[in-house]
Amino acid sequence: MAPQKTPDASRRSDRSRRAIYDAALALVGESGYRRTTIEGIAARAGVGKQTIYRWWPSKAAVLMEAFLDLAARAAEQAGPRAGGTEHGIPDTGDLAADLKFVLRATVDELNDPLMEAPTRALTAEGIVDAKLGAEFIEKLLDPSLALYVTRLRAAQEAGQLRADADPRIALELLIAPLTHRWLLRTLPLTHAYADAIVDYALGGLTPRP
Repeated sequence: MAPQKTPDASRRSDRSRRAIYDAALALVGESGYRRTTIEGIAARAGVGKQTIYRWWPSKAAVLMEAFLDLAARAAEQAGPRAGGTEHGIPDTGDLAADLKFVLRATVDELNDPLMEAPTRALTAEGIVDAKLGAEFIEKLLDPSLALYVTRLRAAQEAGQLRADADPRIALELLIAPLTHRWLLRTLPLTHAYADAIVDYALGGLTPRP
C-alpha cells in the first residue's frame, strides 16, 4: 500500500487565497463595494468566514489586497517594457513615444472588463470613504505616479522639458484627461485619444512662434 502524502498546507492556502481574491473582485464588480460582504466573499470562494478573518482584518483589506494582486498580475502579463525597467515607463530617448506607449497601455487596462469593474467600484467608494481612498492612493496610485515623475525628470535632464516644469503637474496633464473620460464615460477611451493627450500636453495649445 502506497504511503499517503501529507497535504501541502501552503499550497492549499495559496489556492484559498486566490479563490478569495477572485471572489472579492467578482462581487465588488457585480454588486458594488458596499453590498459586497465578507460572508458573500467566503461563500463565493468556498471557504469559511474564519479563514478570511484570519488573514485580513476587514472587507476593505481583502479588496485592496485582491486589487493590488490583480494589478501586479496585469503588469507581469504585459512583460518588460522596451527601453525601460520591468514595469516602469520606457526611456528610449523619445519622450512623446514613451508617454504614448504607457498611456495606450493604461487605456487597455481601463477598458479590460476584468480590471474595469473593481477599479470603478473602489474608485467610487474611495471618494466617500476617506480611509479607503487614502489607502487606494498610497498603495496603488502614488507608486504609479512616481514612475511618471521619474521619467519626466529624466526628460528635463535631457533638455526635452522646461527646467522649471513641475513633474507632478505635468503628469496630471497626462493622467487626468484619461481618468475624466473613463469615469464619466463622456466619449470612448481609445489609443488615438491617448496619443492626442500626449501631443497636446507636450506641444501646448498656443501658436508657436
